[in-house]
Parts: sequence; C-alpha cells; structure tokens
Amino acid sequence: MSPPPVNPERIPVIVGVGEALDRPSDLSKALEPLALMEAALREADADAGGGFLARIASLDVVNQLSWRYADAAGELCARLDIAPARAVYGPVGGESPVRFLHEAAIRIARGEAEVCAVVGAEAQWSVNKARAAGIDLPWTPKPTAAGGGPRIEVHPLALKLGVFLPVSVYPFYENAAAHHWGQTPRQALAESGALWSAYAAVAAGQPNAWIKTAFTPDQITTPRPDNRPIAWPYTKLMVANMQVNQGAAVIVTSLAAARAAGVPDERLVFVWGGAAAREPGDYLRRDHYHGSVAQDAVLETVGAMAPGGFDALELYSCFPCVPKMARRTLGLPAGVTPTVTGGLTFFGAPMNDYMTHAAVAMTRRLRGDGGTGLLYGQGEFVTKHHGLVLADRPAPDGARSLEEISVQAPADARRGPVPAFVEDAAGQAVLETHTVLYDRDGAPTHGVAIVRTLEGARALARVPAADADTLAALTDPDAFPIGRTGTLRADGDGVLDWRL
Repeated sequence: MSPPPVNPERIPVIVGVGEALDRPSDLSKALEPLALMEAALREADADAGGGFLARIASLDVVNQLSWRYADAAGELCARLDIAPARAVYGPVGGESPVRFLHEAAIRIARGEAEVCAVVGAEAQWSVNKARAAGIDLPWTPKPTAAGGGPRIEVHPLALKLGVFLPVSVYPFYENAAAHHWGQTPRQALAESGALWSAYAAVAAGQPNAWIKTAFTPDQITTPRPDNRPIAWPYTKLMVANMQVNQGAAVIVTSLAAARAAGVPDERLVFVWGGAAAREPGDYLRRDHYHGSVAQDAVLETVGAMAPGGFDALELYSCFPCVPKMARRTLGLPAGVTPTVTGGLTFFGAPMNDYMTHAAVAMTRRLRGDGGTGLLYGQGEFVTKHHGLVLADRPAPDGARSLEEISVQAPADARRGPVPAFVEDAAGQAVLETHTVLYDRDGAPTHGVAIVRTLEGARALARVPAADADTLAALTDPDAFPIGRTGTLRADGDGVLDWRL
C-alpha cells in the first residue's frame, strides 16, 4: 500500500538559501566556522524575505572538522539568539546534507516542525595558513577534551599501507570500474578529464567558488609540479579540495507557511522525495569494486521519481569514479553536465558540507530555469548514498514518495558473496584492483593491491617502490593489470607483498 499524499498545507518547500566565502588577507580577521555558518543562515533568512530565522524549530549542523567546538549546534544557536526545539550536530558523511534536507522535509510534512534549517561551514584554508605562519587564531577556544574527532571504519592493514583516506581508497573503485567497462587506463583518464573540465567550467561562473579557472581536460589529468600525482590515476586537480573557507545554509518550511509569509510562488522549490542506502563500512568487506549496489538502488529509485528525466544534476564529485558510475546507472549520455555547483575540486570541498552548497545552487537553478533537479551525495568510501529530488512545482504523486528513505533491502538483495579477508597468505594471487601512492615530489612510494588468492579469499598487499616492473604494470596507460596473476609473500613486517 502506498503512503497517503502529503497534506497540501504541509508540502515542504525551500524558501531561503545562503552562502559565505572568506579569503582574508589578514588572518587575524579570518572567520571561524561558526561565523561562516551564522553569515550563511542570515543570508538564507534574507533570501526568504526575513522572519524565518527566529522561527526555526529544527536545526541540523553539518559535521565539521577544521575547528572543533564543544557544542557546535548550541553555540551557533547562541550566536543567532534562537532556541529551536531540536538542534543537532551531525555525523561524518558527504551525503549528510542531502539526508538532513530530506529529513527536514519529512518533519515539515508530518507537522513536527514549521521551519527547519540545514547549515555547515569549514575554514581549513585559514587554519592551515595560521599553522604554517605560527599564528594563533582568535576564535572560540577548542574544548580541552576534543579528542581525535569522528573516525571512519578502516582495517588496520589499510592504515599500515596508507589506504585509509578517501584520496587513496577511491582509486580502487576508479580502476576496477574502468576495467569493468572495457576501457584502457588512457581512455578512462580521458573520460575523467572531460568530466572534470565540465565541473570546472561551471565553477568558473560561480561567485562563491574557490577556484574559478576553466581547466582543459589535459590540464587536469597531466602531472606537473603544480598538479602532482597523488594516487594512481589521480592528480591534484582530480581530487577534492578541502583547503577552503566556505559556509552554506538552507531554510525549509511548509507551502502554507511560505505563502502566509508572502514568499512568491516562483521562489519556492519543492522537495519531492528521495532514497538512501549504504555499503558495509569496511571497504575490504565489499562484494566488488566496479560499482556499488547501494548507489545503484538509490539512483534507480530517485530516477523513477522523475520519469521525464532531470533538468539539472548534482552528482557527487569527490573523485571522478563517483559521477562516472552514477551517470551510467542513471543512463545519462557522456556529455551531460553533471553539476550546478562546480564540483569538490573547483567549487571547493568544505569537508562534509559540499552538498549544502549544492542545494543552494540547485535552488537558484530551479528558481531561474524551472524543471526537476537531482541532488546525489556520497559519504565515506563509496559507503553512504542519498539522493533527493527537487522541483519548481509540487510532486505529481502528492509527495507520496517523500518518506521512502531506505532502499537498503533491495540493495542488499543485489549484493554478491563477499570473499573472506585474510591477513596471512602466500603463493599465487589475482589482482582485483589497485593504486600507486606518490610523495609530494611525485615519486612513487609504493603500490597497493587488492588481490584474490586461488582459494577465493581477498588480501591487501604492498608493491614495493623497488619493484619497478610491477609498478610499471600498475600504471601502464594502455592496459589494466587487473586479472593478472602475481605472487604473494610475507615480508616480515606484518604486510604482504605482491609482485608480477
């Protein structure tokens, strides 16, 4: 039985969006994340016509990493002089702003809150500049027991081999997916370059983008001193740029409240519905690396909500494999423009908060051009997926799909068998996927291979920097070594080595 339509008075709409950008020449005047959030929310309130800030009943603050607070949500409320019934500081995840926006819309539809807001900000650029200059920033003091912050599930061997950050893990998916699609590394790199160039072109026209250069595909993919290789096949201009000072906010209310406040209909953006699913937290416990069943289930579900297709897209872009996989699942042509914002490399990647900026950009696009838009966010290591459909008009099904959040069951039903993971193995092993890590001078430090033993178990192994022949095979532009058989052996330091 399908859910009943949403009460027309409670149809959720976005009424206000705001952004803040800070590039101080004097670090003593740099804005801390709380100040950026405050500025973004005040701009969103002004964008809505004013009067909504004091009425916020539900506030979601996106997890931020550049400057820890004892109580980010509470401290922000104090700065704004508001007292929402619900003020929550969220967990880590690049998909989290999409989820927060979706959940805010559900609260509106249920009558649990009349005005909701989502806000986030980072100031990593200022933090890094101050650290390098030996300057103490005059910001809110950090709590003495701040700890190390939230952690993502990572296997101890991944820590040992340096493949515990997104920039070194996503290449496993990049290479496995391209090989699965029948591409050579050179062809896959060309697709990535063209795709990232399209993101850069959009960012170049965004007033709040961090980098406003319309790079060509070759400029993006060709290593050089200012575009060093980081993890094969990624260069610096192919990865998320977290060295930014940016904040963004979105205000959501009901259709009735928006009209009562005098917000013109042409400025309303309607939340239709969305879907979410996730993969196992430890990426070494996945069934494969050439795609994601959770991503597929989410995108197919939200795609069905707009049978006429989407007029505007934001496909998460921490690394090229993400929108490349998403485009194929959605059945979109290679030349489609995958962003309204500009991407995490060029617009900027304020840690978990990029998709709040994407919601701002999508709202502005739909107000100006009309149509239907998709926000698709991803978190951790191809782990958490959330899609949300927005439009310039109410949902044709009366927003029955608004509460259809989880598609975990159909995702799990598609998942293939997960191989046992072994830490001790020897003998022949077949390459499943791989990357090569580089130092700041562009020299390879070592390769990392995910391999399958002849018994079908999975292992994580190193390719030493001294093994030039195997490293050359891992980075051959004309042929992936995936599927080739090499030899595993213990090297005495608790890590397996693999070589062709």
